[in-house]
Amino acid sequence: MQVSHATHHEVSTPAARVQPGEAADVRKTVHFAGRVQGVGFRYTARNIAQQYKVRGYVRNLPDGRVELVMEGSERETNAVVDEIKRKMTGFVRNVNVQVAPAIDEFEDFEIRH
Repeated sequence: MQVSHATHHEVSTPAARVQPGEAADVRKTVHFAGRVQGVGFRYTARNIAQQYKVRGYVRNLPDGRVELVMEGSERETNAVVDEIKRKMTGFVRNVNVQVAPAIDEFEDFEIRH
């Protein structure tokens, strides 16, 4: 499985959001390619994400990929991506991850259609 990362690590968030000793939240946009539509991928991703402190969405893209956009700590978002890759390993051929500062766009995690 090929994994590529595009990282933007200049994370600046309002001081009120980040407590001393706590890392700033990140926003990850993850594109999964392979046989990822029509196999329960979005439902699996949502169920995994709901077990972690992340907010965002997962949706199918017209080009056959699945897009996952989420915000949370680096540790929590990494755990979500790792667990999805582990559970869906036979279906995922390529994973592209982009990291940026969180913008507090989401209240919860959902499937978008």
